[in-house]
Amino acid sequence: MTDYLPEGRRIDTYENLEAISSLKSLNDAMRDQKILEARATVCDQEHNLIVDLGFMKGIIKREDGAIGIREGKVRDIAVISRVNRPVSFIVKGFGKDNKGNNIALLSREKAQLMCQNDYISTLRPGDIIDAKVTHLENFGAFVDIGCGIVALIPIDAISVSRIEHPRERFTVGMDIKAVVKSIDEGRISLSHKELLGTWEENAEKFTPGETVAGIIRSVESYGAFVELCPNLAGLAESKEGIKVGEQASVFIKSIIPERMKIKLIIIDTFKYDYNPTMPEYIYQGNHMDTFLYSPVNADKTVVSTFN
Repeated sequence: MTDYLPEGRRIDTYENLEAISSLKSLNDAMRDQKILEARATVCDQEHNLIVDLGFMKGIIKREDGAIGIREGKVRDIAVISRVNRPVSFIVKGFGKDNKGNNIALLSREKAQLMCQNDYISTLRPGDIIDAKVTHLENFGAFVDIGCGIVALIPIDAISVSRIEHPRERFTVGMDIKAVVKSIDEGRISLSHKELLGTWEENAEKFTPGETVAGIIRSVESYGAFVELCPNLAGLAESKEGIKVGEQASVFIKSIIPERMKIKLIIIDTFKYDYNPTMPEYIYQGNHMDTFLYSPVNADKTVVSTFN
């Protein structure tokens, strides 16, 4: 595991709590340029972040709030949105506030620059990394890949089974894994579906003759596609009144690996409220060069290549 963790992963560790427990330990952390974490409690009128270190307060000046703030390339919302959340930082020094109280001078920007130079710049397509979901848009999920540096998982890369919105898979704050899809001028694009297993690995969970739960993902003139798990869907015979997004009880008629088909019959449907849980990761490695989703003997090949 890298030392450059998504924000929130370090805050309650013994090492971090010890490092922010006294003036001496903060001085030691400053000397060693150690990345620490604590919770931001206030963003003042000048967009400086006030950080709770327990025995004293810290301050992250606006220009130290994130990479790009200083140059005007990043909006201040990147700082404001950290209130009541953990922030990564390096201790720059010590001073006094306008009331004469001792304060620690902190830099989140410097922690991010260290993360960028020592970790993110070393990543290659196919690397599998830790991430934390920061916010969700209809086009994808933004995730923290280290010290508050954010990358995007496009919606069509979240799972093989198509979804209407990332909130159907993720919640903000969820710790997940992702695979580096591409790197373009330092901008990293991520994927997620390759970690959820191949068609065969998912189909092995089911047996013809079973009745199981699914989610209706699309309704066509020739039938309805029903998700059995995030990387596997089957085609059910048409049934009047069914709607996209409903949960369904489906009978498995047959599983045909060479055609990547699962034939289903819808028994019943009912309203479904999404309550995402931690994804089940079938792939457990640290890197993949290719991901072959389709069975070897299938009529068509579905493959992801990372290079």
